[in-house]
This record gives sequence, C-alpha cells and structure tokens, in this order.
Amino acid sequence: MSISIRIYPERLDFVAHDMVVASHVRSFERNQTRYDWQHYIPLIERKPGALRNGAPFADMPESLLRLRGLLLKREGGDRIMAKVLTAVPRAGLESVLVAVELVLESGNPSAEHVENVVNRLKTAPPPEHVETSLQVT
Repeated sequence: MSISIRIYPERLDFVAHDMVVASHVRSFERNQTRYDWQHYIPLIERKPGALRNGAPFADMPESLLRLRGLLLKREGGDRIMAKVLTAVPRAGLESVLVAVELVLESGNPSAEHVENVVNRLKTAPPPEHVETSLQVT
C-alpha cells in the first residue's frame, strides 16, 4: 500500500487509495510533538495496556480522562476503557462524551453501560401523534 502526503499551510493529510486516512494540524515550532489520540484507537483495541502511560492519551477530553482514571484502578480496566474508546469511530465523539458523562454521574462506569447510553442517544424519537378521522377496527 502506498501512502502519499498532501501538504497544506494549516495541515498535513495522509492519503491511501484516494482516501484521507489521517489529518494532522501543522506545527511550525521546533521540538514539539503533537498527537491525535483518536488515531491510536486501532492500536488500543489490540494492546489496551498502552492506555496506562501512552502520551497520545493525555490529550483526551476531561470526561474520558476521569473515566480512564476510575477504570484503570480495576482489574482489566484498560480493556474496558479500550472498549469504550472503540465506540468513538462508530458513534462519534460527541455521543460518546455525553454517554460517558451520564455514566460517570450514575457512579457505575462500565463499557456496556456507555455502549447502552450511546445506543439510546442514537435512537430516533417516536413519531408524532397524527390527528385523523380514520379508525382502526
């Protein structure tokens, strides 16, 4: 597989098979390292232990950092947190953040609880009641 880099004034795009697979904001300062933690989600699926000290995960949103702190105190918490993070590409970051906030408020954080809340947030509201003269018999 060949990957090409498209360089723009504000970002770098990495392209494979005419599809952008990663995009990074450019930095013009010396000796500066930038990470996008979402790019490391596939790695976390295979190696959840990287969540413990991985530099890219220090920049996650505050609610995810709180959840990680709670889960890593448990046995297998890194695998649970990895499962939560795998919901981000499927459901979107905003949905997962709302779900994590609700789960943290409940006091019982688990991957299944987060997944359940994400799914409930995605469900469409019931259709409006329509006034009609028709009757079902």
